[in-house]
Amino acid sequence: MSKSKPRDVETNFDAFQHALDALDVIGRWNWDAATDRVRSDAFVALLFNLAPEEAEEGVPLTSYVEAVHADDRQRVLSLIRRSAQEGSTYLTEYRVISIDGRTRWVLARGRFTRDRSGKAVAGGGILVDVTRMRMSEGTFDDVEVPSGGVPLDRAADLLIAAQQAIVESEDPTLKILADALLMAVGRRLPQRETEERRRHMN
Repeated sequence: MSKSKPRDVETNFDAFQHALDALDVIGRWNWDAATDRVRSDAFVALLFNLAPEEAEEGVPLTSYVEAVHADDRQRVLSLIRRSAQEGSTYLTEYRVISIDGRTRWVLARGRFTRDRSGKAVAGGGILVDVTRMRMSEGTFDDVEVPSGGVPLDRAADLLIAAQQAIVESEDPTLKILADALLMAVGRRLPQRETEERRRHMN
């Protein structure tokens, strides 16, 4: 599938750079297994070198995979496949080639839901741009977080599921509230990971 770039590329580059200059930037995505389409917000679209208009409508998962750095792609695909098969949560860090041609680091947390037969039916998650943190701190290992783990992890998982359901309900007020809470937890995840690594190093 050929990727069509946003119409006003210069404006998008400026907006993207402005967003990335913020202290914390978080984006959301949702995957529907029936159509194999991923819908994401504009920030995630630009991170993955996609047109925001297309990403909002939904594009094949392969369109996102193509933007993952070649050295990280197989590892990320294996982790996502395993998580989808098991209906488990994942937390990982990897590189993407964004719309401005730069390599950026993202911290990704996602979860998948399965039907009674065990088949993955939906997925969703958040991405946090951690490029600045990565340059000074190092990388996160892949982590499969069991249910009943750290309270912040459980909160993130429940909020991702709640946000998916609220999107389906098409209630704009609830969506604003769910997005705000999910972003607050998303901001805290990389901070907590950094604190944990520092604790282990001392």
